Amino acid sequence: MTRLRRTATAAAALALTAAATAVFGFAGSASAHVTVNPKDATQGGYARVAFRVPNESDTASTTKLEVVLPENAPVGSVSTMPVPGWTVATEKRKVDPPIEVHGSQLTEAVSKITWTATGDAGVKPGQFQEFPVSMGPLPKVESMVFKTLQTYSDGNVSRWIDEPQPGGEEPDSPAPVLTLTPAASASASASAAPAAAAVASDDDDDEGEGAAIGLGVAGLVAGLAGLVLGGLAFVRTRREPAARS
Repeated sequence: MTRLRRTATAAAALALTAAATAVFGFAGSASAHVTVNPKDATQGGYARVAFRVPNESDTASTTKLEVVLPENAPVGSVSTMPVPGWTVATEKRKVDPPIEVHGSQLTEAVSKITWTATGDAGVKPGQFQEFPVSMGPLPKVESMVFKTLQTYSDGNVSRWIDEPQPGGEEPDSPAPVLTLTPAASASASASAAPAAAAVASDDDDDEGEGAAIGLGVAGLVAGLAGLVLGGLAFVRTRREPAARS
């Protein structure tokens, strides 16, 4: 009977370990894709974002990254930050209606950014690289989806082009997504933070005053108790001599 229980326990532990390995192993592989960081920004403003590129191959390096800007959300100003060992090129397209940037009407917008490694600068196995971009004014849309191609030194290409489905599971090859928040909502959140901090401070002050009052009352009670005990002791000492005589 004991041997059967041990066997059942071992089998259950083995099954649990296998299930955990499958779940966490899948989660790890699914999360290793190109992302944009930070993941949110404000509509109408400028943002500095970075495309974070992990290398998923065990034998090859990432040598090229192509990021396509969404056609339904053109951006008037796009600039890149130099990445050591990488060259960068941009492509433009015509936009209609024009984009207004600081009073000027722009008829072209960047449609694609391509980074290419030179020499031995590719993203090697077990490493990742970030490619910073500054862009704005950001369009008044809920999100920007950047379809991305990641090319390896062995010729393989990872196509991160699947758009998110509202309420659905994460796709197999998700594209980086930048969520855009209306400026009014962002301002309201910013103004709400100091107010919340002030309320918390007032609550802390009230708690501090209450604690001080409580300690004062406790000290007064302790003092009165000491006086009473001292008085009783004095009366007792006066009575004892009289009783002896």
